[in-house]
Amino acid sequence: MLLGITLLYVGAVLVLNSIWLAGRIEDREIIVINVAVAAISTSIALGLAIGATDQTGMRDAAMTLLFAITYGWVAYNRASGSDGRGLGWFSLFVAITVLPMAFVAAPPSLWGMWMAASWAAWSGLWFIYFLELGLGWNIRKLTVATTFATGVLTGWLPGLLFLHSVMP
Repeated sequence: MLLGITLLYVGAVLVLNSIWLAGRIEDREIIVINVAVAAISTSIALGLAIGATDQTGMRDAAMTLLFAITYGWVAYNRASGSDGRGLGWFSLFVAITVLPMAFVAAPPSLWGMWMAASWAAWSGLWFIYFLELGLGWNIRKLTVATTFATGVLTGWLPGLLFLHSVMP
């Protein structure tokens, strides 16, 4: 059930962040969802870490914290007026760190294939943030579209399906 909650709120924050990146939500408003999802993700990661009985449980906690730190950092940047370069370089670290999850999180099932594709998509999305924020590339339209699609396809819809017991 924790996965469904996590996916639902990751979907929400990504969709709303894409709308913010498109200039339709003010900086000070987007802080709320980023802080909320950072707190939710941190709580879930801590619960996973405390309940972990093996390396896989600790890995899942660590990967979840990467999301939490990202959203907390977005909120901090909006509150402080920072330009996001630090977050951009952190995004490169995360993109590289989560990429192996596309291979290790893929049991031979439809759900496993979806998880593998999601980790690959999240890695790609963090890499796009690195290009835009860390290197200053002018790719805002690509960033907006990718953030929105990733939010819907890897978070919001799967989270709903999981919470409604349609997914395993």
